[in-house]
Amino acid sequence: MGLTATETAAIEAARAAPMLAQVEQWVAVNSGTRNLAGLATMAGLLADAFAVLPGDLALVDPAPVEAVDGAGQVQPIAHGRHLHLDVRPDAPVRMLFTGHMDTVFAADHAFQTATWLPDGTLNGPGAADMKGGIAVMLAALQAIEASPAAADFGYEVILNSDEETGSLASAPLIAKAAQGKVAALTYEPALPDGTLAGARGGTGNFSITVHGRSAHAGRNPEDGRNAIVAAADLALRLAAARGDGLAVNPARIEGGGPNNVVPDLAILRVNFRPASAQAIARARAALETAVAEVRAIHDVHIHVHGGFNRPPKPLDPAAERLFGLVKQAGADLDIGIAWKATGGVCDGNNIAACGVPVVDTMGVRGGAIHSADEYLIPASLLERAALSALTILRIAERGRL
Repeated sequence: MGLTATETAAIEAARAAPMLAQVEQWVAVNSGTRNLAGLATMAGLLADAFAVLPGDLALVDPAPVEAVDGAGQVQPIAHGRHLHLDVRPDAPVRMLFTGHMDTVFAADHAFQTATWLPDGTLNGPGAADMKGGIAVMLAALQAIEASPAAADFGYEVILNSDEETGSLASAPLIAKAAQGKVAALTYEPALPDGTLAGARGGTGNFSITVHGRSAHAGRNPEDGRNAIVAAADLALRLAAARGDGLAVNPARIEGGGPNNVVPDLAILRVNFRPASAQAIARARAALETAVAEVRAIHDVHIHVHGGFNRPPKPLDPAAERLFGLVKQAGADLDIGIAWKATGGVCDGNNIAACGVPVVDTMGVRGGAIHSADEYLIPASLLERAALSALTILRIAERGRL
């Protein structure tokens, strides 16, 4: 297709951004989802960095979230604030850009610092997932702001603080920002070879509290109602629902006590991975049936808490056009672009559910994410910044996909 002078200038500007220095600064801050102090520091650094862009920038309070604790009680869960930037809200062409500032590494996790590895990659907490991606996003947007297309192009940026735990505290903000957008890009890392995530399944997480009745395990066990046994029965019934586009993972049973006491409390944690809306319907039906059967058979009380927080993300025609545009931009930059379906989930699921086409792995190339071996391939900062800048510029100039 070839590059225009405007495109070449945007690409060069994106590549010139100080992305590596930003990543090295950001990975030095522990911003695990539950580390509120670290998230506050990270949010401040990101607000300073994104202040170079025009528009209204704010740190937004999280939506309220509740979870079931180990005692079976529903408790509020605190989250960090989210960064939100709104640029030219009245522009005729608008896009959404999202990323997350949180990592999976707790405040006391051993993985706290970055290290340069002998192969030239950067090993650091969040280097690939996704502080490197945030640097790529910022570089591309700065390049667009310096182009003639900026005047008629608007966008919103969301950097949330809770993506790694399901975006429950940021989902309303994402849904609102997605309205009226021609397309969205999210900056999760690509695979080491650059492959993007295409279609995604969905996910749902549930905590199911079982209340039985305690009794002496030897003297009068028949007077008890064993909550652990009931929870185990429930886990087996739910696991039997797997198949035909639905994965079910009963992940943990909590509760119980001394060996000589019939346990009166158990909490079953279970994850569903539906590949389609039909699979979600089957999962809900299976859950309702299993709870009713276990309640009747074991004479226990059961409370279900949770839901399907990320719907499946199929590749519809609009999404295919966006992927095609990214692939063409890659070809014009001598970057091979391919994608494949994955069972993983991210904020791209939430955005697609709003009817907005999204490519959600526009971040750096890297690997071993969610482990202490996580690494970033530094050359991919320049590569991916150029890819984003060219993709965004072409959407901005055309006003469509």
